[in-house]
Amino acid sequence: MSSQWFYAQPPLVIPMEVLLVSLAVVAAAEIGDKTQLLALLLAAKFRKPLAVVAGIFVATLLNHGIAAGVGVAVAQWIGPEMMRWIVGLSFIGMAAWTLIPDKMDDEPKMWEKAGAFLATTISFFLVEIGDKTQLATIALGARFGDMVMVTAGTTLGMLIADVPAVFVGNAMAERLPMKLVRMVAAALFAILGVLALTDWGKALAGA
Repeated sequence: MSSQWFYAQPPLVIPMEVLLVSLAVVAAAEIGDKTQLLALLLAAKFRKPLAVVAGIFVATLLNHGIAAGVGVAVAQWIGPEMMRWIVGLSFIGMAAWTLIPDKMDDEPKMWEKAGAFLATTISFFLVEIGDKTQLATIALGARFGDMVMVTAGTTLGMLIADVPAVFVGNAMAERLPMKLVRMVAAALFAILGVLALTDWGKALAGA
């Protein structure tokens, strides 16, 4: 099986598709994630929702821009067959990880003296390092080879999940069917993994 469709964006994988897939995967994975819990903590601590949202946006854009760039670069260095297995199995691994409820082990350093915006930017950037949404962004960058649209999609996905948490707070978190949300996110990761590892993805791409 040729896997050219996987690591180099095929003609029929249009930028909007890249954006929407990236958005959906990360938005679903972010629900109940530790960075969403951090958003709740920051909003309660500073009570300046606009500054907190702005900090989340800047931190995510920087973090995921780097992550997507790493994914694109790695896909160019590693052979297509090896890359197909790495990313496919990574998505399947993240499907299993998503089913495990996340929590903040310790309240992160909030950088209170820096103000709400800078404190949020620094805290969110650091907590996002090694998180499943960052790793998903690396995998999406490798899958689609489009740093800009992957970064745009994953950043929008983070905002869709986190902005309501900032403004509504725990009331939203308590009403969401978290088990169902985690199952949906896991299913999305699993589907991406299966598509990467089989002929189905190649057929859908029209290659």
